[in-house]
Amino acid sequence: MDWQTPEDSVPSSFVTAANNKALLGKPPASGAWREGDPAGHRQFANLGPLPLERGRHIPHVRMAYETWGELNDDASNAILILHALTGDSHLLGAAGIGHATAGWWSGIVGPGKYIDTDRWFVVAPNMLGGCQGTTGPASHTTEGIEWGARFPYITIRDQVNAQVLLSDSLGISRWAAVVGGSMGGMHSLEWSIGHPERLERVAVLAAPALSSADQIALNSVQIEAIRMDDAFAGGDYYDAADGDGPYRGLALARRMALLNYRSPDELNARFQRSWQSDISPLGDEGRFAVESYLDFHGNKFTRRFDANSYVTLVEAMNSHDVGRDRGGIDAALDRATAKALVLGIDSDRLFPVPDQQIIARGLSGNIDGDEAVVITSSFGHDGFLIEDDLVGPQLLRLLSS
Repeated sequence: MDWQTPEDSVPSSFVTAANNKALLGKPPASGAWREGDPAGHRQFANLGPLPLERGRHIPHVRMAYETWGELNDDASNAILILHALTGDSHLLGAAGIGHATAGWWSGIVGPGKYIDTDRWFVVAPNMLGGCQGTTGPASHTTEGIEWGARFPYITIRDQVNAQVLLSDSLGISRWAAVVGGSMGGMHSLEWSIGHPERLERVAVLAAPALSSADQIALNSVQIEAIRMDDAFAGGDYYDAADGDGPYRGLALARRMALLNYRSPDELNARFQRSWQSDISPLGDEGRFAVESYLDFHGNKFTRRFDANSYVTLVEAMNSHDVGRDRGGIDAALDRATAKALVLGIDSDRLFPVPDQQIIARGLSGNIDGDEAVVITSSFGHDGFLIEDDLVGPQLLRLLSS
């Protein structure tokens, strides 16, 4: 769960008049990539039907993905990188046609970088249930209409099973590494437990072994914020005109989430009690700077995401429990055989370090024994996106192991 775009994951800063000008105009009913939109650098794999953990199925799954580097002859240099809640396949590269934002991990991945695409073949898919080209609520059913709220309930395991189908379609039977942060870290951990024969290494960054009651509670109020928006219309809003969709509920959910992604120390240091303008927020019509900051990023988010997809993905996060039907967490972690890097962030209040220590103690292949690597950052949970020169060397250690 994080911001997942370079524009959003920079250190928190004041909202300027130029920032606000960029959001003039009414937000669309959905910020999803839709059929007929420019593909940009996306490639698409048609994966066929997908049975789901809870007994339903999706008749046909299409997955959007992007690649960098070249796959070698024996397909032994492939790395799968999995994004977090609101991310997509655009791991690196400029913003442009088909991509509203620049790549979200350009400081880590690329030629000569920590994950060197002159050596590694990198694949980044948009997860099942997402809204940037992979089958999700904004996609059309066989009847030619959007799934909307009829899109079936999916779990982290369902999303990983779809990624396995993508791997098969690409001819990759075993990944040199599977890397993920936050929700993507849930996926990478599930890969190591559910499909241990299909990966040599795994990196779990700022993610837990299960979603706790506290984390589910935080998610539940975000879901309710969306559903309480009258314009959500039970999930049937795709034909709404610009400005008539559920953007208020989605923006509020985003503002709630942002409070979990950054640390109180950062917000206090950046904003203190400063005003956004000369107008006082003490009984007049002014705003505190931190209020304007949250409003701006919430509104910006509605232009690149879909409300139904947000609900679907947050519910999938709530499903996360590697020990479910496996005899508990310890028994599940004991199934993993990959060399592992487990990384936490000391200021993370969403998935705090004890969550990573549980994983580290349970993975026999952990390159740091019984301990997780803990980086020091003032940026909270989003540190794995921002602190390139702290996270990157740890990934290098894993890839050289």
